[in-house]
Parts: sequence; C-alpha cells; structure tokens
Amino acid sequence: MRMSYLWTGVVMTAREVLRGRLVLLLLVLIPTVFYAVAGLTTTVDPIAFQLGSIDEDLVVQVPQRQEAVVFIGLAATGLLTSFIALKLIQRDADVNQRLVLCGYRARELVASKLAVLLVVTLAVALYVAAALPLVFFDVQRFGLLLLGFVMGGWVYGCYGLLVGTILRKELEGILFVALMTNIDSGWLQNPVWYADAQNRFVIKSLPAHFPSQVSMGAAFTDEAVWLPVLGSFLYGLVLLALALAVFAWRMRRR
Repeated sequence: MRMSYLWTGVVMTAREVLRGRLVLLLLVLIPTVFYAVAGLTTTVDPIAFQLGSIDEDLVVQVPQRQEAVVFIGLAATGLLTSFIALKLIQRDADVNQRLVLCGYRARELVASKLAVLLVVTLAVALYVAAALPLVFFDVQRFGLLLLGFVMGGWVYGCYGLLVGTILRKELEGILFVALMTNIDSGWLQNPVWYADAQNRFVIKSLPAHFPSQVSMGAAFTDEAVWLPVLGSFLYGLVLLALALAVFAWRMRRR
C-alpha cells in the first residue's frame, strides 16, 4: 500500500462526497425524520424483550419509545452508510479502470473509499447517537451505544461496497441495499420481534444482528457487549474482503 497514492485517493473521494450537498443534507434529515415518526407513534408503556447474543435468559423491560428510538437509530445509520458506500464504489467505474492502468492498485482505490466511508459513518453515528440523550432519554452507556451504531455503519458500509462491486447498474444496487436494510436492520433485528420469533438462526445470521445487540445492551443493561462488537467487526471484515476480491477482478488488466 503506497501512502502517496492512498492519500490522493482519499482526498479526491472526499471532494466527491462534499460536492453532493443534497446527500449531506439527507444524512441529517433522514435520521431526524425517522426519530420524529418514532416519537409521534410510540408510547411510554413498558415492553419486554430478550438480547440473544448477550444472554438468552436476560429479559429487559423498558418504555416502548426508548426501545424504538435506539432501534430506529441503528437502522438509520445502516441505511445511510450502505447507500453512501454503494455510491462511492459504483460511480466512475471506467475512471477506476483507467487509474489501475495508470498504476493504481485495486486495494488502494478500495482503501481510499473505505477511509472516507469510515469518516462519514462516524459522523452519522455520532449525530444519531447524540440525539437520544438530547431529545429522548439518558442512555446508560453512551460510549458503547455510539460504538454499536458505528458497528452497524461498518457492517452495512462493507455490505454496500460488496453490492456495488457485484452490480454495476445503480438501480439494481439500490434495490439490493434497500431490500436487505429494510428486512434486517429495519425489521427482524427489532428485539421485540426476536423475542417471539421462530428459526432465530436466520435473524442471527444477518448483518445487523451483532450491532443491534451492542446498541440495545449498551443502552439498557450493564452486560458485557464485547463479543457482539467482535462479531460485528469480523462480519464486516468478511464482506470487505469479498468486495475487494470482486473489485480487483473487475479492475484487472485486459
């Protein structure tokens, strides 16, 4: 990995992101809308749920609104980062091929996009997490909650990179990203759903499972969440390795 090439790639990718002012606005607007809808449609009645990757016998009871906004925050972070990753990797595919012909390595291009994506992920996760104590309730362990949101962005950012390297057309990529994020982080990872679900191994095998366990465990319990953190990191790492392999194959010299 040549640092001069990597730095140039990071700078050019960052400029590309900053030019999309509407996208930057949506990074703030979409979580705000999600939170507003959750606040308007939920109650403060207590609900009970389980956290399967922390302790199967642990039953957590909290107000419905508090559980909903943590769940919505994680879903918003995963949704936004996956779309940004998809856009970064799909755009200017022909330019990337010319850069490879001019001496860039595929891993340097992917690393530069990943570096910018991680900065965006951290910014989105920080905004989404900070809104919880400011608007809704005092989070029990804010630092670990923020880490859970970052892990959600990490996993779905890597998923977006993988989809973008496999599918070259924007519409198909958007549909794949929207389908997975809605089914996974927007539905099945809700711990209230998990409590009565059959075939839980399906839920546990999806990308947002470990990040959701970190977020919920940090917000409402004193239990250790480091195993789900490790699971999140490894899950994203596998997706990233697959994305790099496919990207390198597509960028190969002919």
